[in-house]
Amino acid sequence: MERLRYFTQRTLFSMRQSPLLCSATIGTVAIALMLLAFFTLIVLNIQNLTREWSQDIQVIVYLDNVPSDDKLQQWRDEIQQYPDIEQVRYISQQQAFDRFHKRLGQNADLLEGLMPEILPAALEISLKEIARSREGTERLIELLKNNKDFHNFRYGQEWLDRYDAFIFLLRLTGTMAGGFLIFATLFIVSNTIKLTIYARRDELEIMGLIGATPMFIKAPFMAEGACQGVAGALLALGGCHVLYYFFLKKGLAALLTTTAAENIHFLPIEYQAGIIVLGLLLGFIGSLLPLRKFVRI
Repeated sequence: MERLRYFTQRTLFSMRQSPLLCSATIGTVAIALMLLAFFTLIVLNIQNLTREWSQDIQVIVYLDNVPSDDKLQQWRDEIQQYPDIEQVRYISQQQAFDRFHKRLGQNADLLEGLMPEILPAALEISLKEIARSREGTERLIELLKNNKDFHNFRYGQEWLDRYDAFIFLLRLTGTMAGGFLIFATLFIVSNTIKLTIYARRDELEIMGLIGATPMFIKAPFMAEGACQGVAGALLALGGCHVLYYFFLKKGLAALLTTTAAENIHFLPIEYQAGIIVLGLLLGFIGSLLPLRKFVRI
């Protein structure tokens, strides 16, 4: 307990002794983690919204002839046994005609005099979320082709290609930006801590001469870096929440052409905890790196 009390007092004294360097470290961590948290917030919300869009990914099987009830039930049972199938719906000619009529809107009078029989009946097959991709739909179509009654398919290949490319680009950009920000923060924190060590190098040499162990010398610096990292992370979350509340919530909804602002959410609690842990690690590792050069274990 005495040693813990000493380390705590030493850490607080060191932070009070160099307020400018301490503020610089906390500010550096706060700015970098706020950018990282804000970008993560954007990526998560875009992914959530695109996940809703992916519900429209489905394979449509157009039928040449209207099946009997027994035949239709047999097809549905057979398709439902395929992996990655969420739902199978039968769309009759009348239902297809009503949909087409509704989509035409003010031009619906163009259908006057036409019968529902001009449109084919169809099976709409929805996939589970894990299979909502080009590979998943093509795999399903290969299975459906085993049935000789199915030969006319539609699944929006061009839209799927764009959707997959967008998700890949989003994840790649997030990974690259996050890695760069973490590396830059670690570099700046390490150099800031190095300045603190330079300012107190005489004190460290004296402590070594009177018999203090390397770990005893290092511990207050590592604790100081960890505290500064946590403080910076908390400031980052606070700043990110301000940006989210005043700018992102409505701005992202408008950008993605959705009026449902309630679908835009702040970082989940596990991500907030992750930001705090990341701040702690950045401060801890950032202080440990220069210490390895000046204080040998």
